[in-house]
Amino acid sequence: MGTPVRVVLVDDHEMILAGLQAMLAGFAGRVRVVGQAATSEDATRLVTTLRPDVVLLDVRLGPESGLDLCRALTGRAPSSRVVFLSVYDDEQYVFEALRAGAGGYLLKRVDGPELVRRLEEVARGETVVDPTLAGRMAVTAARLTRGEFWPGANRGLTQRESEVLSLLVGGLSNKAIAARLVLSEETVKSHLRALYRKLEVADRSAAIAVALREGLFR
Repeated sequence: MGTPVRVVLVDDHEMILAGLQAMLAGFAGRVRVVGQAATSEDATRLVTTLRPDVVLLDVRLGPESGLDLCRALTGRAPSSRVVFLSVYDDEQYVFEALRAGAGGYLLKRVDGPELVRRLEEVARGETVVDPTLAGRMAVTAARLTRGEFWPGANRGLTQRESEVLSLLVGGLSNKAIAARLVLSEETVKSHLRALYRKLEVADRSAAIAVALREGLFR
């Protein structure tokens, strides 16, 4: 029997952490939980100290983004591979996770034997995706290649984020965008933060420059 895969669990729900601990305890010869965290700060400290084989991470950590944490961890501890364990069965999340450097994306309905097998695969350097999402991802990828969906979809933008970006390019203020889309200004700001992250820019002028340079809106 080989060395157990060393895993750090990251989730902001105590019951989820306890459930994962209990589930994996039955596979002690194959997987060993070496730590757990509920916040990005604690997770970063644990992972950089322990250097586990795999970090099992939720997409959302309260107000924090698991995607942002994934990017940070792949930079600070590149030998530790990240696997997302999520309730979100949307292929768009999978594309974002893989862009962020994750080695896998599984749904929280996975059972113990399947989870352990997937963790072992990721520890060996493979990339894993929940089988219920893999087929849909292939279809989505093909449609993105053909230029279907909305402008910016190939950069991971949701349809609403694309709408916000188009109005940004049109010169509208946050207040005007909110009025046009019947949203609160805080919601508009949230969409802007998300699209800045996906376009890898820091502000609205840089986002507009990317949109124009890539011909997202004409």
